[in-house]
Amino acid sequence: MAKYNDSKCRLCRREGVKLMIKGDRCHTEKCAFDRRPYAPGQHGRARKKISDYALQLREKQKVRRIYGVLERQFHTYFTKADMAKGITGHNLLICLERRLDNVVYRLGFASSRQQARQLVRHGLFTLNGRNVNIPSILVRSGDVLEVPEKKRKTALPINAIQAIARRGLPGWLEIDGTAFRGTVKALPQRDDIQTPINEDLIVELYSK
Repeated sequence: MAKYNDSKCRLCRREGVKLMIKGDRCHTEKCAFDRRPYAPGQHGRARKKISDYALQLREKQKVRRIYGVLERQFHTYFTKADMAKGITGHNLLICLERRLDNVVYRLGFASSRQQARQLVRHGLFTLNGRNVNIPSILVRSGDVLEVPEKKRKTALPINAIQAIARRGLPGWLEIDGTAFRGTVKALPQRDDIQTPINEDLIVELYSK
């Protein structure tokens, strides 16, 4: 499986926005994007004329890196979104938002999506009472995500209540921090995704 082994802070600088790849570190003075808010490399500060294609490509790469999916995975999500009813761009973002690792992150059980993906793979959570270790599972309305009692002794990387107080909880999710349980109240809508994304550029890119 492909893996990015270079500095993750370079990705934020390349896309010109905080991707929150390192979680809480992105809120501290150690954040590389705050110290060097320009593209990495020798010509990072140079003014460049950006073509329409470059804008579309950068938007696609930004979204792909925010949710931590590979190119083939992302293209598969777009194909499904294009075939589904409704607006393709909205369907794509909603599909990405429904990923299990993203839900773990949104519920505050992890400081980043990468950390959430690792926790899911280690089998820390159950989905509707069943063990699950696949981060790409798409949740449905009514699904219940929980940390089993025998695994609660394992120190969670982050306190869910504190994390939610800092970054907020989407309206389509519900959390019971004392019971280590989260519930999907409804499927997410486009208005629930506050991340600055222009999905129309991605649709234009794949429509060529």
